[in-house]
This record gives sequence, C-alpha cells and structure tokens, in this order.
Amino acid sequence: MQKIIMSPSRYVQGAGEVGKLPEHVGKFGTSALVLMSGTMMRTKADELKSNFEAAGIKFIPEKFNGECSKVEIERLQKIVKANGCDVVVGIGGGKTLDTAKSVAYYEKTPVVIAPSIASTDAPCSALAVIYTEDGIFDEYLVLPKNPELVIMDTDIIKDAPARLFVSGMGDALATYFEAQATMDSNGTTMSGAHPTKSALALAELCYDTLIEDGLKAKLAIEMKVCTPAVENVIEANTYLSGVGFESGGLAAAHAVHNGLTVLTECHHMYHGEKVAFGTLVQLIMENRSMDEIEEVIDFCLSVGLPITLGELGCTEPTPEKIMAVAVSASDPGETIHNEPFDVDADVVYAAIMAADAMGRLYLGDF
Repeated sequence: MQKIIMSPSRYVQGAGEVGKLPEHVGKFGTSALVLMSGTMMRTKADELKSNFEAAGIKFIPEKFNGECSKVEIERLQKIVKANGCDVVVGIGGGKTLDTAKSVAYYEKTPVVIAPSIASTDAPCSALAVIYTEDGIFDEYLVLPKNPELVIMDTDIIKDAPARLFVSGMGDALATYFEAQATMDSNGTTMSGAHPTKSALALAELCYDTLIEDGLKAKLAIEMKVCTPAVENVIEANTYLSGVGFESGGLAAAHAVHNGLTVLTECHHMYHGEKVAFGTLVQLIMENRSMDEIEEVIDFCLSVGLPITLGELGCTEPTPEKIMAVAVSASDPGETIHNEPFDVDADVVYAAIMAADAMGRLYLGDF
C-alpha cells in the first residue's frame, strides 16, 4: 500500500519577507511573471519593481482577473511565452495563488507563492481548484509537485481583513476530521496514495491550534497586530492545514463546499466560510458525539464562522435547492466518498438539513 507525504520545498514565515522576494526568486530564474491580486498590485507593485530590477531580475507584473478559470490561465500563459518568463510568482489570495500554480505547471516553470492573506490552505499544496468564469466549481487540477517556496509575510497578513483570516480558520477546521475519515476508510489523498500518520498528526495539531489560539488570534488581527497566537494560526491555516489535507485526505466538508457553489446566493461567501458549514455537515453525517459537535459549534460562534444555511446567504433553503447541492456534493468523483460508509445525495441532503437545524438551535432561531 503506497503512502505519500507532500509539502513545499521551503516554507518561510516572518515579518517583511515579501521584500526579500527577489533574493528567493533569483534562485529559480531571471525573468518573472508576478501575478498579483488587485490590492497587492496597488500597494506593492512599485516596491517590487524596484527590488526586482535592483536584483537584475526581469519583472513582468500582471493583475489577476478574479477567477481561477481556464480562460484566465490561458491568458497568462500567453504572457509568459511572450516575455520569456522562466519563473512564476503569485502574490494574493487563494485563487490568485492557484492560478499562478496552474500557469507554472502548464509552462513548466518553478513557482513561488506569497499569500497576502492566511485564508486558505491553498499555498502549500500541489493542487489548484478550477472554477468556471461564473465562479462555479469546475475541477481539481492535481499538480505533480508542490511550490518551490511559500512565503508568509506577517506584516501583510496582519493588515488583511479579519474576515479573511477567520475564513482561513474555517478551511483549516475541516482538516483533521477529513483526514481522520480518509484514514478510517483507507481512502486516497490528492496524490492518489493513502494517508500517512504524519499528515494525520499535523492535521490534529492544526485543529488543536485553532481551538487554543483561534479566538485570541482573531481579536489581535482585528487590532492589526501580530501576536504569538496570530503566528500560530497563520501556520495552522497555511502549513498544517495544507500538508494535513494534501497528505491526509479530503472528505465530506470540502465536497459540501463544492456543492454549495451551485447556489448563486452563496457566491459572496468565502471558501473557508462554506467549508466550516461543511464541517458541521460532516460531523452530523458521521453521527459524532455531541461533545465534538458542540466544540466545533462553540469555536465557530466564537470567531464568527457560519453554522447555518441562512448565514451563508441561503435564506430560503427549499428542498430543490438543497438537493441540487447534495447531488453536486455526492458526484462520483467527489472527495465525500472518502467517508467510511456509502454516501449518496439523500444522505447528504439529510445531513445538510440536520446541520442547519442544529446551527439554528444554537443561534436561537430554531
């Protein structure tokens, strides 16, 4: 039985690290496509241009168009070819980073990742989530390797909106439960191999870190300061969750997220916010103990993660809408089938409705 653990070649976390990008990028190439989110383009492009030029590296800045789609990937491939870029850099949020990884894969270049937020576990993974131009989940692009380098600049991350930081905790919240389900079912991870004990241990550490430091970190981020709790949660959101999910496995929580993308009223919600609700759905589906369910609900309430469909924007969860989510989440290719029991749309529908009822009970709306 093959087991694989995957991780980026190097993970660097600290204050002011983006300013050192040319020093890192220069180890991989001399001409860089630097894909940036709109905010990073506005606030960092001039500084980066000066730093790259001083290091003798050709700097090709490009603004991310907002969706990690095949259309956007192909647009950027043309820019790489036209400028002879031999390295791709992604600076921004999860979709910006996934797009940079995808472009680097198709153009066969190294990729350096510098998240502007700690909102997903995307930075460390050899995976990109591809969406349609309308923001509906399309497919997973499984990459042959992880990024050469991941840089977490805490000066940038502490100034990002607190909601994005909390969304990262929602994404990380699922890591342990999904890895445990995959281990219990002897399922496969994104690499196609079986989960490792190391990955499960990292996933459990991720969960423990969130429970211990999540609220403290959220309060500090709201004050735009970086405390030890913030440092710990950045690592949990990014590295522990990234390696934990990739080498531990995904299960129901992320499949429910993908199913929720069929509801246009949920499109304004962040990835981790939908995954947090998906985690509650998974716990209900697995008939976990009330102690475990209450710990997750209490955590979500403390940091402001959604626990009901209404909080996700679905204020009228008709049977037709929720069954559409359930059908999508239980697609034969979905990770929900890493659960250690048979899953179909009816099972998912029931768990979603029960999770919503549980959430409304704790909000006092039931």
